[in-house]
Amino acid sequence: MKIVLASDHGGFELLREIASQLDDLGIDYDNIGCDCETSVDYPDYGIPAAEKVANGSYDRGILICGTGIGMSIAANKVKGIRAALVHDVYTARVTREHNDSNILVMGARVIGVDLAKEIVKTWLAGEFQGGRHANRIGKVAAYEEK
Repeated sequence: MKIVLASDHGGFELLREIASQLDDLGIDYDNIGCDCETSVDYPDYGIPAAEKVANGSYDRGILICGTGIGMSIAANKVKGIRAALVHDVYTARVTREHNDSNILVMGARVIGVDLAKEIVKTWLAGEFQGGRHANRIGKVAAYEEK
């Protein structure tokens, strides 16, 4: 599995922690920025990361901003992306099982480092259940084609 990481200034520090976690887990990733805490615009990082997942360059993505809301909105504008804003372990699991989310979004000002790492671990291990959930995702994909 190959992961693309991105953040704005609000998520910079937490994304560094997540990158370290991925190193420890032996998971291949690329961090496309940002590279400091100087104010930047989340769409400048979230959209390119989402495009890389959508075009198959990466299997999944992890995006972080202050609340996670901006990155979620930006990423979900990209066709084929199912970015899930997650702030607890339960939704991390369910968004993989039911929604086949391909991008995890978290808010650095909303959750702490330890919880974020548990969310990432749970989300990465999650498997899509298919079945009735595939039908629902198919409806969303069909709408994207309009």
